[in-house]
Amino acid sequence: MAELMLLTDGSVNTQSKIGYGAYLAVSERGLPLDSLRMRVKVRRFEHTSSTKLELQTLLWALSDIQVSGSKMTVYTDSQNIMGLQGRRDRFEQNEYRSKKNRRLNNFELYQEFYRMTDQLDCEFVKVRGHQGSNQKDDIDRLFTLVDRASRNALRGDNR
Repeated sequence: MAELMLLTDGSVNTQSKIGYGAYLAVSERGLPLDSLRMRVKVRRFEHTSSTKLELQTLLWALSDIQVSGSKMTVYTDSQNIMGLQGRRDRFEQNEYRSKKNRRLNNFELYQEFYRMTDQLDCEFVKVRGHQGSNQKDDIDRLFTLVDRASRNALRGDNR
């Protein structure tokens, strides 16, 4: 079974609600960072927030790479994504409603997340992000590629 690493990140301008998501899918180890930098994909999202953007980016990446039959490790710095599996039962029992009986923000994205990850063999790993270069391991270096791509795209949009 093939193993795939998926790294996702996003950057959003909270005033304009425009954000950029970036992902990198890697199936072979040991490739030079320069060649991997060219493989990072970036997409613009409108009417978004940081929480929503992280989910939108992950769902876009999962549908874009259309992986099946592979073990996938997803690296993210999103606390929301990391906690979604643990919140699934409660979300579904409450029909994606808050204690005040209002629909949760992003509930459709949560439903899509569960639908997609049910079909895949996914493991989620938290990346600390924004560390000094002397503290980075190989995964951190790869994550820096998607982090920079999303931030640079957002900066270019704000000019």
